[in-house]
Amino acid sequence: MILPIVAYGDPVLRKVCEEIDQDYPKLKELITNMVETMHGANGVGLAAPQIGKAIRLFVIDASPFAEDEDLDEEERAYLKVFNKIFINAKIIEETGKEWPFNEGCLSIPNINEDVVRNETLTLEYVDENFVPHKEIFSGLAARIIQHEYDHIEGVLFTDKLSTLKRRLLKKRLDNISKGQVDVSYRMKFPKLK
Repeated sequence: MILPIVAYGDPVLRKVCEEIDQDYPKLKELITNMVETMHGANGVGLAAPQIGKAIRLFVIDASPFAEDEDLDEEERAYLKVFNKIFINAKIIEETGKEWPFNEGCLSIPNINEDVVRNETLTLEYVDENFVPHKEIFSGLAARIIQHEYDHIEGVLFTDKLSTLKRRLLKKRLDNISKGQVDVSYRMKFPKLK
């Protein structure tokens, strides 16, 4: 089932999320719905807060990046099959040179900006079967993970922009939170007081 994506301005996007265990209610169904929602919105990642759940869960399918001709053949082949579920993720280390890349977010539609992140990260997480993993990711795979990881920490990509850039985007961000945005997928807008 495709779920509505929570829009910028909703307090759930600012919460540091809680860990879950394998007894979390209807977890398999939730994961399936998140993957369907991500695909339905043409996203490459989706974190639980983006569907209104303050839990440490995100899903990734980087296959759309496999078509990017600017990437080398090896990275394109890797991204084509980079499709994972991350539960209770914890970044252990971020290393390598920092590099800018134009990012967007399904909760902040129609806004894309260059964000600087480290090229490599070490991550501990459990998969959908609660099997523990400790892996090193680099390149675009690392970037997608960093973006989704930020969501479960209550951080948005716009927080990583300069004060001037955020000031320039303020009206557009306010319009998103008011529901004044044109998107091709279902969204849930915050109830403003």
